[in-house]
Amino acid sequence: MNCLPTVTADPAVGVIAGTCTQAEKSGEALAAQSSHLTARPGPTNAVIETILSRSAAKYYDPTAVLSDDQIRHLVRIGTSAPTSFHLQNWRFIAIRTPEAKARLRPIAWNQPAITDAAVTFIIIGQLADASTVPERLAPVVEAGIMPAHLVPDWELPARGLYDDQPQRQRDEAVRTATFGAAAMIYTARSLAWGSTPMIGFDAEAVHREFGLADDEIPVMLLTVGPERAGNWPQKPRMPVADVLDFA
Repeated sequence: MNCLPTVTADPAVGVIAGTCTQAEKSGEALAAQSSHLTARPGPTNAVIETILSRSAAKYYDPTAVLSDDQIRHLVRIGTSAPTSFHLQNWRFIAIRTPEAKARLRPIAWNQPAITDAAVTFIIIGQLADASTVPERLAPVVEAGIMPAHLVPDWELPARGLYDDQPQRQRDEAVRTATFGAAAMIYTARSLAWGSTPMIGFDAEAVHREFGLADDEIPVMLLTVGPERAGNWPQKPRMPVADVLDFA
């Protein structure tokens, strides 16, 4: 498995490139972890192999550190995920200092990965707010992607979908945050880092301890970092025939 190429002018590029080189060198080892899977029909490429070789890490190298630039790069990729009406109703808190990890671990089922992983993200979804559509679309208009006269054509249906609809607002918060987390998970894998999405935490305590706003939901925790030995490869999934219907 090759590291996915990254084109960026970000100061992190040197660090990321170094990580990519490491990922490329470990390609054979990563492929070996998924060798238990049966032969897969259909085309493949580096992206597909990254997805198919991902597994939830349990054991992390507690001495490993990700730089703030590496963390920013990971979140930047996460925010390229799909988001309804371009709302981008997500936020991420990177728990990477010993002090912050010590605050989080007791309210996250005391799971060792919280303190062992280089970083744990609090993946936050914000209640969908259609009034933010013009602001979110302004950079799209400025970039010449969307003509300004189309902005109301996006805002009006968004208002019809979300205004005075608390369940839909919450559903969209969870959906958007999950899309962002998934993009970060596969990016981490492409850089030879482990990751673990976690729902074992006290949501109210996390909300209180880390100062989330009233319209914010801690959807999940996501640990990311270099792994140590002992993690399982991806577990076999249900057959496609059991989960797919054609119409």
